[in-house]
Order: sequence, then structure tokens, then C-alpha cells
Amino acid sequence: QVQLVESGGGSVQAGGSLRLSCRASGYAAMSFAMAWFRQVPGKEREGVAVIYTNNGNTVYADSVKGRFTISQDNAKTTVYLQMNSLKSEDTAMYYCASAVYDDGGSWLDENEYHYWGQGTQVTVSS
Repeated sequence: QVQLVESGGGSVQAGGSLRLSCRASGYAAMSFAMAWFRQVPGKEREGVAVIYTNNGNTVYADSVKGRFTISQDNAKTTVYLQMNSLKSEDTAMYYCASAVYDDGGSWLDENEYHYWGQGTQVTVSS
């Protein structure tokens, strides 16, 4: 059974930084891709960034390009999201997601992911 556990959320002032972590357990090999999504109450969940675990390629949403960095550890069991220059509009619940295999769809599509973490809250005050 796969488990994803996020940590690192919290409250920060605008312009500050936070680092989120997502630890994967329950399977020997890393997934095809791992991503961070975020959701604000009343709005749809949106993709923030994805990392393809075999080659380390990354893709970012336009809203976070240049400010956020997704990375993985050498063991490929933990994925990080370094968030710099935070803005109030970054306030959301952040979720880690794992795609075990490639379904051929867009990384932004929630349905491409097979496992989800419980979420960690990020609050940015202006």
C-alpha cells in the first residue's frame, strides 16, 4: 500500500519562503511522476509542479515559475517543493500526488494520479 505524507506547511509573510516535503512509502520503486497540487476552498484543485522521477524533468504552472522549485532526493522516495517569494495568492492546501504509470494525459489532470497525500496548509499573509 502506498502512502504519501506531506509536511512543511505553515504561516509566512509575503515574500517569505517555505519548503514542503512529501515522503512516499509502501512500494519499492518510485512512481512515474510526482506532483504538487493546491486547492483553495470553493475552487478546483490546480497543478503546481511535477517531477518525472526517472529523468528528473520538471514542469511548473505559470503562476509559480521562477519562484517554486520541485526536486527529489537521491533515493527518489521524497519530493520537495521549495517555495520562495511567496504571495498571498499562494495560500492554499497543498497536496502531494503520485502517478504510478503514464496514462498519457496531462500532468495537470488530477485523474492521472493514483495516490494522494492528506495535504498541508500554506498561509501567506500580506
